[in-house]
Amino acid sequence: MDHAAQTIRRLAVVAAVTTLISAPALTASAHDGTGHGAGHASSVSGAAVIEWNARAAEAALACALAPANNPLHESRMYAMMHLAIHDSLNAIKGRAEPYAYRARAKGAAPLAAIAAAARGTLVAAVSTLPEPFSACAATEVPAIEASYAAALAEVPDGAAKNRGVALGTAAAQAIVALRTGDGSDTPLFDTAYPQGTEPGEYRFTSPDLPFAFAPGWGDVTPFALRSARQFRSDEPYPLESRAYARDFNEVKALGGDGTTTPSARTADQTEVARFWVESSPLLWNRLARSLAEQRGLDAWQAARLFGLLDMALADGYIGTFDQKYDQNFWRPVTAIREAGSDGNPRTSPDPTWTPLVTTPPIPDHDSGHAVEGGAAAAVLRGFFGSDRAHFTLCSHTLPPGQTCTDPDPVMRSFHRFSQAASENADSRVLVGFHFRHASTSGTEHGTKIGRYVVRRYLELTHH
Repeated sequence: MDHAAQTIRRLAVVAAVTTLISAPALTASAHDGTGHGAGHASSVSGAAVIEWNARAAEAALACALAPANNPLHESRMYAMMHLAIHDSLNAIKGRAEPYAYRARAKGAAPLAAIAAAARGTLVAAVSTLPEPFSACAATEVPAIEASYAAALAEVPDGAAKNRGVALGTAAAQAIVALRTGDGSDTPLFDTAYPQGTEPGEYRFTSPDLPFAFAPGWGDVTPFALRSARQFRSDEPYPLESRAYARDFNEVKALGGDGTTTPSARTADQTEVARFWVESSPLLWNRLARSLAEQRGLDAWQAARLFGLLDMALADGYIGTFDQKYDQNFWRPVTAIREAGSDGNPRTSPDPTWTPLVTTPPIPDHDSGHAVEGGAAAAVLRGFFGSDRAHFTLCSHTLPPGQTCTDPDPVMRSFHRFSQAASENADSRVLVGFHFRHASTSGTEHGTKIGRYVVRRYLELTHH
C-alpha cells in the first residue's frame, strides 16, 4: 500500500470510529486536546505506560510468542498497544502527532485512558493469534482483563475516569480497525514451500523443522513504511566470489556446536551467541522500559518512545521477510554441508556441520535479528538524541541459572546503542545462523527503517 492510500485508510477508520463515541467532552477534532483529566496531564509519570509494556511482554511469554518462537505477531501486538496509548494521551493533551485516532478529550483521566487503550489492543491481538499460539487466549485474555480491572481500581470513580475509559477504548478500536485485514493471518508453517535444488537456493534447515516460517509476512501492511521494499539491503554475495568464501569460512569456523562440529569461538563469544537468540521485541522493549524508568519519562514521552520503537520493530520484520523470501538464499548449515556444489574453490564441504543452535526455518538474507537491532538502536538514538548510553541487559535464552528469571542472571554491559546492535549482529554468525554479509546488511537495513520512523511519525508538536 502506498503512503497516500495508507493515509486515506487511516482517516476513514478514524472517522468511522469517532462516530461511535458519544461520551461527554469526547469529540473528534483536528486540534490538540486541552483537558487535564484527574490531575494536570503533564504531571502523570510514565509508570503506567511502562507497566503495560511489561504486561504485554508477559502476554508474549504466556502465548509462547517469546522468548524465540514468533516475534512477528509479538512485534505487531506491542506496536498496536503503544500506538493506541500514544493516541489516547495526545487526545487529552496534544504533545505529538497522533497515529490513527485524533480527538479532543477534555477532562479525561490519563491513567484510565492508558489502561483502556492497552486492554483493548492486547485482548484483540491475543484473541486473534494463529494456531498454535491461539491456545493461550483462554487463560491470557482473563488475565489481561484482571490487569485492566486492577489498573482502573487505582483511578478515582467519576466523570474523568469514564471519559478516560471511553477515550482509550476509542483509540484501541481505531488501531484494531486499521490493522484488521493487514495480512498478518498469513500461514506461519508452510510445509509445501518449494525447496531449492540449485546451489545458493534456500531449503529447509532441519529435519525437525520441515517447513518455511511465514513466507507471506513480507506482504503484511507496514505500520510506517511506504512498502516492505523501501529500504531493502544489498543482495547476497555471488557464490563464486572471494567475499562469499570469506563469510563462508568465518561462520564455518565459529558457528559450530562444539560437539559434532568443532568451533573456534571463545567462551565469551559463545555467551554472546546464546544471549541474543532471544526475541528482539522482548529484549529491546525491556531495554526501553529500563531507560524510561532511569530517565524519568512522563506518560506522553514513554508512550511516544514505545510507539516509535515498536513501529520500527514491526516494520523491520515485514521488510526483512519480504527480502528473505524474494532472494531465497541458503543458510550456512545448508551451504557448508553442500559446498561441493557451490563452484567456489575457496570453500570445502562438511556434510555433518551442525550450528550451535538449530537454524530457524527462514532464508538467510538479510538477517532479521540484525534488522531489528539496527532499527531499535536508531530509534533509541533518535529519541534520546545521542548514541551514548550506559546500560546492562539480561537474556531469556542463556543456559539455566543465567537467565533474566534466575536469581543471579548474566548481565552484559554496553556504552552505546550501536554497540548493542553490533553485538547482536555478530551473534548471528557466532551462533551459526547467518553469513556476515546478511548481518551487516541487516543492521544497515534496520537503521534506515528506524531513522525513517523517528523522522516521519509521532512528531512533537509542543516541546
